[in-house]
Amino acid sequence: MLDGPHDFHACLGRPAASMNPDPQPIVPTPSFDVWNASLGSAAVAIGTRGFPDALAAVLKLLAPFQMMNGFLYSRDGHAFDLYNEKIVAERSVIVDRYLAGAFVLDPFYDAVRSDDSERMIVMRDIAPDDFQQTEYYRLHYATTRIVDEIGFVMWLEAGFIGVLSLSRTGTAPLFSQDDLQRLRAAAPVICAFGERHWFHVPGLSLNIENAPPARIEHPLLTRRELEIVTLILKGHSNLSLAAVLSLSPNTVKVHRRQIYSKLTISSQAELFRLFMA
Repeated sequence: MLDGPHDFHACLGRPAASMNPDPQPIVPTPSFDVWNASLGSAAVAIGTRGFPDALAAVLKLLAPFQMMNGFLYSRDGHAFDLYNEKIVAERSVIVDRYLAGAFVLDPFYDAVRSDDSERMIVMRDIAPDDFQQTEYYRLHYATTRIVDEIGFVMWLEAGFIGVLSLSRTGTAPLFSQDDLQRLRAAAPVICAFGERHWFHVPGLSLNIENAPPARIEHPLLTRRELEIVTLILKGHSNLSLAAVLSLSPNTVKVHRRQIYSKLTISSQAELFRLFMA
């Protein structure tokens, strides 16, 4: 797992101190009057184009962030655009590539597949132990300069699950424990507002047939080998793989060698390109 600020900053190849030399700012808890006024504005905006901005204003009272965006997942393993109108990177990097299939490697996707309850989730609490070493992390996080991310899980129509993410980018500090405590306390309200606004996604049924499924397949590999490939790409180390699959670390190493031999590759980068191109 990612244990703290130094893990995420080290992922980008720079020490935490050089990325953020200033002390982390303390965000005061908003007054009851200010909070109610902002919440009321967001409630009035539900169902209008102004709702995301109004919701972002509410959330920034609790903790600053640089980007709010979201994706939608179906129970049969498809991903769709929920809200990505104000992303801080090229759409091809953070949205198009993700929807084309990279979403299967997202820890948030795994989290809601195993537990779709309404709640707030924190990336550094759920990411596999070698997540920062993956090609997915390099392309999705390092490229977009995301340093920390939290998500609100929402129940939408026909069993779809939405995740609305808040990200800190660039030289911003990680969300502090106080930030997380405030955001988590507000999660029931945020999820309820988000569900009311995004519950029905127009035209969604028309897109399902053409959406990439959440499967990694290859004719040369066995089911067990495909399972191992998927876990490798998600960021599990050999020790983590062994624990997840109830195998010995040596057996995992043998499987990895056999997989790379069958596919005539020698690195995880090649593995990523083979399955996620």
